[in-house]
Amino acid sequence: MHRACLVLLLILTASSAAPSAAQTPAPPEVSPAEPPPFTDWLEALRAEARGRGFSDALLDDAFRDLQPLERVIQSDRTQAELVPGFDRYFSSHVTRAVVRRGRTHRREHARVLRRIGARYGVPPQVLLAIWGMESRFGRATGRVPIFQALATLAWEPRRSDFFRSQLFDALTVVARGYIDVASMKGSWAGAMGQPQFMPSSYLAHAVDFDGDGHRDIWRSTPDALASIANYLHAYGWKAGSSWGREVTIADNAIARVRAAVPPRTDGCYAQRNMTERVPLSRWKALGVRAVNGRPLPASRTAAGLVVTGNRTFLVYDNYDAILGYNCAHYYALSVALLSDRIG
Repeated sequence: MHRACLVLLLILTASSAAPSAAQTPAPPEVSPAEPPPFTDWLEALRAEARGRGFSDALLDDAFRDLQPLERVIQSDRTQAELVPGFDRYFSSHVTRAVVRRGRTHRREHARVLRRIGARYGVPPQVLLAIWGMESRFGRATGRVPIFQALATLAWEPRRSDFFRSQLFDALTVVARGYIDVASMKGSWAGAMGQPQFMPSSYLAHAVDFDGDGHRDIWRSTPDALASIANYLHAYGWKAGSSWGREVTIADNAIARVRAAVPPRTDGCYAQRNMTERVPLSRWKALGVRAVNGRPLPASRTAAGLVVTGNRTFLVYDNYDAILGYNCAHYYALSVALLSDRIG
């Protein structure tokens, strides 16, 4: 590893955990005591759901023959251990085939991508990059029954509060007629459809862009892409701006960087594992250069420094919007770099 990158890695402790499904909570909770018997827990959940106004018919349908899935629990407990390193993670997700398919989809869906961009301000390559990362451009949306996945994770104590809330949101999705229980399938973590939205994200950000009266992120490509754009727009995506750039730092600039730019203290856990944002002109004065060795522009655009593995990046406000989709640097940088290659 380059010495400069190693020092910065120790300074910033850049996030290394590979992400799970989109919009899942990041820091694991401390595990309390063993959960109660599942049948007892499910009966109490059903009583609460009935008290919230959900019908017995819906609850019968959603909770019929429900049992916890051990493989879901194991996936949740072991995801933080699957840390391949950024280069391996990136190379496994951003392949030539993925880039080629992304460019093909950009041509095939050019008209709808232009309309989405006009409404939400998010460029086509960014939408395609997230679509490709999340579900292989809609080809791999998951086969786990959503209610079984969410019930398993809500019963298992480690992150029960979050998944219990998602379970009620999933009931709301069905109760409002957006999809039926049998069709509601997705990832082991309860993420759904081509954008891999959690139920709460579906309720907040899914849109009907093709005008057929349904917010169908499962089968409608226009709805899926527009929903991703709406999500990023809600998290502050700025039209006409980039996500950031890869940079290099000379060894003799390390001390100045460490003294001049403190770690960030706000935001999600990945955002706290980067520096505060300062103007590009300041990074230039500190000796940071473009990855090709050229000087940075003397701009007032604010950027934070992210270090992962042996690579360093200056990231702008739009990078925060990508982290809003999935709070992990491995994921966000892969989306950003994939978008550049598609674009």
